[in-house]
Amino acid sequence: MVAIVVPERDLGPVAPPAVTVVIVTYNSARVVAACLESLPAALGSMPYRVVVADNASADETLSIVRAVTPAAIIVETGRNGGYAAGINAALAVPGPTGPALVLNPDVRLAPDAVPLLLSALESPRCGIAVPLITDPDGRMRFSLRRDPSLLRALGEAVLGGLRAGRFKAFGEIIVDSAQYATQREVDWATGAVMLISADCQAAVGPWDETFFLYSEETDFSIRSRRAGFTLRYVPSAQAVHIGGEAKTSAELRAILVRSRMRLYRKHHGRAAAGAFCGAVLANELVRALAGRRENTSTLRSLVHDRRWLASAQVDRVVAAGAR
Repeated sequence: MVAIVVPERDLGPVAPPAVTVVIVTYNSARVVAACLESLPAALGSMPYRVVVADNASADETLSIVRAVTPAAIIVETGRNGGYAAGINAALAVPGPTGPALVLNPDVRLAPDAVPLLLSALESPRCGIAVPLITDPDGRMRFSLRRDPSLLRALGEAVLGGLRAGRFKAFGEIIVDSAQYATQREVDWATGAVMLISADCQAAVGPWDETFFLYSEETDFSIRSRRAGFTLRYVPSAQAVHIGGEAKTSAELRAILVRSRMRLYRKHHGRAAAGAFCGAVLANELVRALAGRRENTSTLRSLVHDRRWLASAQVDRVVAAGAR
């Protein structure tokens, strides 16, 4: 059962186009305070409200949220339903119908990031705006992506993700630093920070909860483009993202791989998905044979549990043991 806790005091009169800041937490005590503390400077004078959807955290996450941002609305989902489910629960809270700023709890926004993103939403047809993302050491992350395709999956299997990304036809990851220097439209971007217009959210509808973790932002971006909206990258807006769990956890990397397969099947059908799955698994096999432990562990996990295209329930159980 979902429980919504609205504090007695709020941020004052909040009227459209107020920004609804959506943060999905799960045992996020280590990182959520810094995320919340970055919001006032990031939003400046803009009216906003904070909605935290908590997926049954067992640590001090909610106590920290209440201490740092007493005005936050807390949605206790009562289960670890995944990132998309948390977003949907937060967006279902009644209130202003302005843009939604979807954040990972391990993100820290730079000052004025949100007004800069909001200005991009004023561009014709723009429905989603994303910032330049760096790691905690200030190094730029390759956060921009091209749509998944069979040729790109094969290219990444043969060349590796970063090498393949140098060629538009052969890789999803955009690795040309010049393309991160100017504002531009892209197919999709990593979902750590996404400002979504109210019109785009209404047209696309709920996030797909069959994706427990990973690929939910890709799916939302694909559906938004089909609804007539574009995604715009805004390098003047910046954010720090800690992230990286999928690189260190074989279980989470296996969920990432399964989500990619599931996404391709959803949008391209069973027959095309079979070839795509083969290419993705070949990528893991090539890296495993080269001695990379994370790929060896991922491949072992996928072989052990062959429900690669199963529902999010599989990944929910796996992730519970990985965190």
